[in-house]
Amino acid sequence: MDSLDFKVIAELMQKGRMSWAELSGDLGLSNPATAERVRRLQEQGIIKGFTALIEPEAVGCDLMAFVSVSLKHPEHRSPFLEKIGEMREVQECHHVAGEDDYMLKVRCRGTRDLERVVSDEIKSIPGVARTRTTVVLSTFKETPVLPMFCEDMVDGRIRK
Repeated sequence: MDSLDFKVIAELMQKGRMSWAELSGDLGLSNPATAERVRRLQEQGIIKGFTALIEPEAVGCDLMAFVSVSLKHPEHRSPFLEKIGEMREVQECHHVAGEDDYMLKVRCRGTRDLERVVSDEIKSIPGVARTRTTVVLSTFKETPVLPMFCEDMVDGRIRK
């Protein structure tokens, strides 16, 4: 990746619906060259896809919670991850260091729905030893935009 790739990514994270002409103008490239660069970033798995950002409450997802999960033994990892991957209420699943094994970001309709997700679904997965749930009261900042450190580019490479 070079500094222009970083600029493509930064622009698309901020304005994912911008036209090829707009992106090309910002990059100083032709439309075909811009499209080719974006296609290459997609093929490399750097750009994973494009999506709309939806206001959760507007579609009935009024409650967000973080659920910490501890497994009894590492052998339970694969079945746990398979089940979590199927659950539409689980937006994120992170393998974490510390007291717990996984941190889940869950969105659902309300407390009854959260109770169903945690008690009936997550706790019923074989190997789950313990869960700890933190309900989010309000959110000050939530963004899918990654911190881009283009100034860390030296001779076309990322400085470590």
